[in-house]
Amino acid sequence: MSTIRNIIATNNSLSALALRLPLGIIFAAHGAQKLFGWFGGYGLQGTGQWMDSIGLGPGVVMAALAGSAEFFGGLFLILGLLTRPTALVLAVTMVVAIFSVHINNGLFMSNNGYEFGLALLAGAISLLISGGGRVSADSVIARKL
Repeated sequence: MSTIRNIIATNNSLSALALRLPLGIIFAAHGAQKLFGWFGGYGLQGTGQWMDSIGLGPGVVMAALAGSAEFFGGLFLILGLLTRPTALVLAVTMVVAIFSVHINNGLFMSNNGYEFGLALLAGAISLLISGGGRVSADSVIARKL
């Protein structure tokens, strides 16, 4: 029980909400592009082919893993549910994206650089440290424990 308490422990601040909501929306939307082809994405097959082409294979499996981490992780961030483990998974996903796709293009997004991934990574690490905050499912669960 103490392990669960440690995982969902959070501060009593509202600041995490201001970070969780936009990050959750962004991650969920990017995951939906990869998994379902929504919002102009290529779906699982198209994203899988692209991942194979850059050496992240098997492509469909990698697309499913990245898409699921982003889509479900985004939903969990919005809810503030299992915020710390979710943030860890999303941080790892961003490190992989930065180093496998964007790092050689420099910092700026205009050159497909890593600045957006870096911003998402920083947000995920912040939530990994702080937890979900006062307005989160984690906070509700922690009070009941």
